[in-house]
Amino acid sequence: MYVTVTDLITEWKNEAVLTQKVLDECTDKALSQQVYPGGRTLGRIAWHFVANIPDYLTEFGVSVEKVSNPNEVPSAKEIAQTFTELSSQVVNALQEQWTDNSLKQVQNAFGRMESNATIFMGLIKHIAHHRGQVTVLMRQAGLPIPAVYGPAKEGWAKLGVTPPL
Repeated sequence: MYVTVTDLITEWKNEAVLTQKVLDECTDKALSQQVYPGGRTLGRIAWHFVANIPDYLTEFGVSVEKVSNPNEVPSAKEIAQTFTELSSQVVNALQEQWTDNSLKQVQNAFGRMESNATIFMGLIKHIAHHRGQVTVLMRQAGLPIPAVYGPAKEGWAKLGVTPPL
């Protein structure tokens, strides 16, 4: 759990680096890769979790500039660039708008009373969840998968190791 805003920002920055690596590997062609026929696409999922960041934070008291056209999936490059910009804005907003005591404040989050620290951890988990979905769709689209919490198939190969099953 986060005890200080600095703890929270450190975790945010670490996770943002991992997410950025994934988004930077996406291509416009791959954005159309679907979960199943008629299902969401890689582009829709990626844009959902990126464009949702300001709405989520604003809902819980951290002001971050909203994304224009949140319902229209932009190019892969624009998704990655928007995430870069938002990640930086989140750090600045947290530094300016929250104190260590802010993390302890409790409010209603999706029908549950939770501390701001827990609510923010939920945002990080939300992004990690969708980042995982995106990497599966990237694999199906034939894209290389960057290491996130450990090497992907490509990373193991560079190490000269047969990936574990």
